[in-house]
Amino acid sequence: MEKREEERKGSGGAAGTGGSTPGANLRDLVSREYYGHKKKVHSVAWNCLGTKLASGSIDHTARVWSIDPHGHSKVKDIELKGHTDSVDQLCWDPNHPDTVATAAADKSIRLWDARSGKCQVVELSGENINITYKHDGTQIAVGNKEDELTILDVRTLKVAKKHKSTYEVNEIAWNKAGDLFFITTGLGHVEVVKDLEFLKPCKLNAHTAGCYCIAMDPVDRYFAVGSADSLVSLWNVKELLCIRTFTKLEWPVRTVGFNHTGEFIAYASEDPFIDIANVETGRSIHQIPCKAAMNSVEWNPKYNLLAYAGDDKNKYMADEGVFRIFGFETHN
Repeated sequence: MEKREEERKGSGGAAGTGGSTPGANLRDLVSREYYGHKKKVHSVAWNCLGTKLASGSIDHTARVWSIDPHGHSKVKDIELKGHTDSVDQLCWDPNHPDTVATAAADKSIRLWDARSGKCQVVELSGENINITYKHDGTQIAVGNKEDELTILDVRTLKVAKKHKSTYEVNEIAWNKAGDLFFITTGLGHVEVVKDLEFLKPCKLNAHTAGCYCIAMDPVDRYFAVGSADSLVSLWNVKELLCIRTFTKLEWPVRTVGFNHTGEFIAYASEDPFIDIANVETGRSIHQIPCKAAMNSVEWNPKYNLLAYAGDDKNKYMADEGVFRIFGFETHN
């Protein structure tokens, strides 16, 4: 599939450990574009080795791209066809670099073998919009438009638990130990559920407007929550206390993610840039220009490469079906 290096580099930025080369300056790095989908890309995610990236689109397909983190070799991709509606979110098995799970509006989720393109299908009750793996790979949590959460046992593909909320439920995540489950809600709070006891949540008053997205620090110190109030809040995982907020955006925060060392956080919205900030200082260190609202950002688990996808349109105002990866050096 076509790949193109963007002419524009990021703006601003102090020196940091960006890109594939330690010590590279973020402002000297560029984004590359990846085309293949027929309509806009809703979700991007890296596998556990950082060698493959999956993209899910409203064109009813997912794709898996084999990407050299150093940007040298030719990109290969495989199309995963089977869903009959928009693929809204996807995630990889944390322990298996070739198993990817997709959640779609066709009321099913699929577990794919990224090598063969074959899959197992689980039919659920609603239009699925959120999906995440437990860190040990034994369970998958799925959220749908009816604010129902389903926990699936990966080994049997049977439903282990269901929970229906009376209010808006958005992105979900487990902590690294797997004993705490986090739910962002339209009420502005984050529910923290211990051992999936949904009827006994601890409610964190996180934001003054709905909470849309959540990301866990890979070093297991923090989690971050993005909200409709345009803020990202940073929380201590163990104490469940808010440490600071990131304030560079003016629109509702749609997506947030930590880099592999937990040093950087990226977050995006309908603003014309993705902000990258230093987690410890809260300072913005770099901004990646965007032409459209962003739907998904995700850092590579081994390198400072940031995949991102949004509502890009071409000159005919049709969906472009593109995602980008920031962090390549210009000579690669």
